[in-house]
Amino acid sequence: MKLDFTKYTNGLIPAIIQDNETKNVLMLGYMNQEALDKTLETQKVTFFSRSKNRLWTKGEESGNFLELVSIQNDCDEDTLLVKVNPVGPTCHTGSDTCWQDKNAVNFGFLSKLEDTIQDRKNNATSQRSYVASLFEKGINKIAQKVGEEAVEVVIEAKDQNDELFLNESADLLFHYLILLQAKGYKLNDIVDVLKSRH
Repeated sequence: MKLDFTKYTNGLIPAIIQDNETKNVLMLGYMNQEALDKTLETQKVTFFSRSKNRLWTKGEESGNFLELVSIQNDCDEDTLLVKVNPVGPTCHTGSDTCWQDKNAVNFGFLSKLEDTIQDRKNNATSQRSYVASLFEKGINKIAQKVGEEAVEVVIEAKDQNDELFLNESADLLFHYLILLQAKGYKLNDIVDVLKSRH
């Protein structure tokens, strides 16, 4: 790895720390060559602490280490992206990240859709929506809808109309997310099962 430690003051380059699993940014630290070498040697992320004026392995006092997965340098060779598996919270305040965000898995639009479904479930009596009406009808109706949508996906898979296949697939996924919440689960619970089988 070719790095230019001369661009910044005191030979320190920024190291962006990212959770390898969630892809969330956990913190920003600084490394010199010695910190980088120690990180590679111990497989625990080590920085050069500007306040302590010495090498500092994250977790050396708290036990909340950042276990190294990979290190990449950027196109200018003056910044590092360090992917880690965090052991405990990253921030000294006890927060998951130094921006006080929860380090949770996020599935982008699907997570937003799950939040909407949960809102409809929790406020079914005050909202007149299709999702709320399904929750009012109960688990049998929700499970029936998933079954109906699954059959429609199979039928469309055997035909040549891609638009119908994709629409029915979307309907199936949507109703499956409703079923998960009717049973008290979310998509991440299914991901955990899949990961355990991997």
